[in-house]
Amino acid sequence: MTSGRGRLLAVSDLHVGMTANKPVTESLRPYTDEDWLIVAGDVAERFDEVEWALRLLAGRFARVVWTPGNHELWTPQGDPVQSRGTERYAQLVEMCRAVGVLTPEDPYPRWAGPAGEVVIAPVFQLYDYTFRAPGTHTKEESLAAAHASGVVCTDEYLLHPDPYPAVDDWCRDRVAATEKRLDALDPGTPLILVSHWPLVREPTDVMWYPEFAQWCGTELTADWHTRYNVAAAVYGHLHIPRTTRHDGVRFEEVSIGYPREWRRRGHPRGLLRQILPAPDEG
Repeated sequence: MTSGRGRLLAVSDLHVGMTANKPVTESLRPYTDEDWLIVAGDVAERFDEVEWALRLLAGRFARVVWTPGNHELWTPQGDPVQSRGTERYAQLVEMCRAVGVLTPEDPYPRWAGPAGEVVIAPVFQLYDYTFRAPGTHTKEESLAAAHASGVVCTDEYLLHPDPYPAVDDWCRDRVAATEKRLDALDPGTPLILVSHWPLVREPTDVMWYPEFAQWCGTELTADWHTRYNVAAAVYGHLHIPRTTRHDGVRFEEVSIGYPREWRRRGHPRGLLRQILPAPDEG
């Protein structure tokens, strides 16, 4: 736990496997020796590149807290680590522990700031196709609409849910297990909920391709920001960095994204988003 003099910072979607993104990651540094960093998934696809980036950041920040995105869970050709599904996730967790990075499988850490303590809860929930394509009513219809439009997430080819029959089965188990942990927390201590996928569907409404929303979360988490004492929700995945509010709760999309995206829009909010102290805390 910090002494209250540092900052709680966040980033996601580093995609260090892309040549132009690696120097961006290499440039990330804390403001003070007590700064913590949240990494909300999609560090890279290859196992060794995920390890390289997290080891680098763990050596610079007082504490790094990571939760996986879909890209870490891919099993791409050419990666010497060819594990799939829950086995790959377990290996990522083991690697993180070896380099000193906290994961969704570890006790939730407490961070102390000017306004008091918060619990940082990195959650790994996946998606279940309930953010369906417009005009569809079932997973099958939604997937068919995506294939017809040519907007299909690469997860369908590289993210294997083994030993689950499908990603949505894995998602439901992850949500149930996470809710048990969140229910057991002291409701008097505020939470920073960290996920790769947004907890609510509304952030996906601005995407150019609405069919892609089905790979962006689950309706099972739609009440988490009001059900629990959430000070802020941190996520990535959409490559639309911005701050929004839902039911009065601050949501921070903290992604870097692909070079073609950040070269066009720049980094108007900076490479690292300050989560705490919040702007109204000074």
